Amino acid sequence: MARSHKPIVWGLFAAGGTVAAFMLPVLLLLSGIGITFGLLPGDFLSYDNVRGMLQHPLIRLLTFGVLFLIVWHAAHRLRITMHDFGIRADTLVAVLFYSVAAMSTLTLFIALVRL
Repeated sequence: MARSHKPIVWGLFAAGGTVAAFMLPVLLLLSGIGITFGLLPGDFLSYDNVRGMLQHPLIRLLTFGVLFLIVWHAAHRLRITMHDFGIRADTLVAVLFYSVAAMSTLTLFIALVRL
């Protein structure tokens, strides 16, 4: 029987969708409602505060994990969307979107290490 990479791709897709479903509403609540209506201080998400939070290794690891999963979820979602639009060059589309996801992950890793 031939080996397939589909479980890896589907696992990242499912995990990214789950993380996005749980994290994005919280981020919208904090940035959209909390700051707008004065429930949080105006400088809550300022550069200095966010950089200060990212100095903690656990916060860095969580940030990397969340963004890593969301990027790979988006890559797979875009691949499937291209298929739905009738673009049947699946190998080319997969290589393109997963390469962008891999480069985004590498860039994110470098940026978090340099902080």
